[in-house]
This record gives sequence, C-alpha cells and structure tokens, in this order.
Amino acid sequence: MQDTPLIELSQVTVRYGDPESGTLALAQTSLRIDRGDFVALVGPSGCGKSTILKLVAGLLTASSGGVLLNGREANYKGIGIGLAFQNPTMMPWLTIRENIMIPLKIVEPYRSQYARKKKGEFAEKADAMLARVGLAGLGDKRPWELSGGMLQRASLCRALIHEPQLLLLDEPFGALDSFTREELWGILQQLWMDTGSTVLLVTHDLREAAYLANRVCVMSSRPGRILEDCPVPFPRPRSEETAYQPECVSLIHSLRKQIANARADEPAQESA
Repeated sequence: MQDTPLIELSQVTVRYGDPESGTLALAQTSLRIDRGDFVALVGPSGCGKSTILKLVAGLLTASSGGVLLNGREANYKGIGIGLAFQNPTMMPWLTIRENIMIPLKIVEPYRSQYARKKKGEFAEKADAMLARVGLAGLGDKRPWELSGGMLQRASLCRALIHEPQLLLLDEPFGALDSFTREELWGILQQLWMDTGSTVLLVTHDLREAAYLANRVCVMSSRPGRILEDCPVPFPRPRSEETAYQPECVSLIHSLRKQIANARADEPAQESA
C-alpha cells in the first residue's frame, strides 16, 4: 500500500470573483507530492502556478475538488510550512538575525520558548543557518546593508529555521542575475538534501526547474491544469555543468516545446 502523500490535489478548480462568471484560474487539476519530494511547476504566465502554491499554503480555498495535507483536508497540524518569494521582504528595522528568527516567534514549539532562548540557543541557530549559506558573521547587519543575493540567502534561512516539512518557493531567484541565481541553486539543493523537506517550486526558469527538481509539472494556459509530469533522472548532487549536459538540454527543450504548445492552444472551455 502506498504511503499517504504529504500533498494531494484532486480535481481542483479555482474561480476568482463571482462563483459563476468569475475568472477560472484552475480547471480539474490533480497533483500528488510525496514526503521529501522536490516538485517544480512551470508553464505560461497566468496559468495558475501561484494559485496552486496558495492552495497548498492554505491561503486560498478551492472552488471545487479536494486539497489534502497528510491525507486530511486543511490538516496543517504538525507539518510546518516555510515560504520564500521573489522579494525577500525583510523588516528594515530588524537585524538579519532577528529577521531570520521571526518564524521562531510564531511557530510552536519554538514560540513558547522564544523569550527564554532568543538571545542564546535561537540566536545561535540563526547564525548557524547563515553560516551554511555563506553569510557567517552578518547576523548583526541590517537588510539595506546586504545585496539582493545575500538577502535571498537570508530568506531561505528564514524559511527553513523552524525545520518545516514543507517548503513553498514562488520564483525565489527570479530577480537575481544569472550567476547569483545559479550559485543559489546549489545552496538550495544542499539545504534540501540536508533537511529532507518537501519542496514545491514555482518558476519560469526551465534550467532552474531541471537543476533543482525531481519532477517538473508543465501547466496549460489559463484555465490551468497539469499537462505533463516529467521526472528528472539526473543524479545528485547536481552542478552548474549538469544543465549543459545533453540529457538536461534535451529535457529543457522538451519542456519549452510543451509550454509553447500550451500557449498556442485555445483556452479550455470554462464549463469544466
């Protein structure tokens, strides 16, 4: 018998606005993500990638269909979710260390211990995370003193410091230059290999998807649905050279062709 997946979407639809005439963002979408998996969502702009992320995060309710976590509806108990977005959104009045520790102020069992441990164990935990992503000694800096790439590293630390089972990433490297982006791919890959978190990544970068993910799900134009679920067979740890190997180039071209075809197709009828 198969283990219960951490995330399961079953024939989900999402309509924004009026329940009858509003914009149909997702149509009959199903997706299964097992514990410890790393799944990337790619597709045309506006296809519903971020909508799926919001459904999984509990920030949005499906119009129809089922969204299960740990096999139960809206069951976030004991899971813990980490979030990282394109904009790191650091609080400018806090130090980098204090920003990273924010989840520890909110999430149990850390919340009840925060007042007692914030200057000791929790501060050391934040500094250890910073060291893992190449930011050792920068915990006392303010956000404006760090570059965009540094801030995104700190954002990953904040998303993972409370040891979540589920990490949700919405184009976290989209605003960075290509060199910094590729450097952070390696850091994220190592963090995922070390922590065993389940990751759902939304990205427009097909090389990023092929480098990082175990599976790449290609979505149709709006109303979105998953057209293909492509396994990524390359061994880990992967390096920048992986993206230039013939097998990876072939996968990227295949993904690009599928997305081009999805753009060319007429939108599905909203009767779904």
